[in-house]
Amino acid sequence: MLSVFLFGTVLLTAESSSISEINHLLMYVAKTQCRYERNGTLHTGAEAVEHIQKKYEYFSDDIGSAEEFIQYAATKSKLSGKHYQVHCDGQPPLTSKDWLLDELSTYRLSTNRSAQK
Repeated sequence: MLSVFLFGTVLLTAESSSISEINHLLMYVAKTQCRYERNGTLHTGAEAVEHIQKKYEYFSDDIGSAEEFIQYAATKSKLSGKHYQVHCDGQPPLTSKDWLLDELSTYRLSTNRSAQK
């Protein structure tokens, strides 16, 4: 297992490829212009990633892949059970899970293409 510090605060413990994928997803959330809805309140990407990092720390022993990261840290509120929503201009809201899984797929395709060159 490989461990890496992200943003100076989060300790990631997972396979090397999973660490890269999780780091990418965290940066994707942090840099988004979309609004992240949690329990009825809209947040910036920076605010959302702060919360997701806290959840990652809490569930880190259960997370070994990017999909598990999404499931445990970025899908829904543990307290209310409400799914997180992502609101992007000009588009209908998406669940955070679907939004992140789509980005994960895009990221994997781009890294596979780069590796094949």
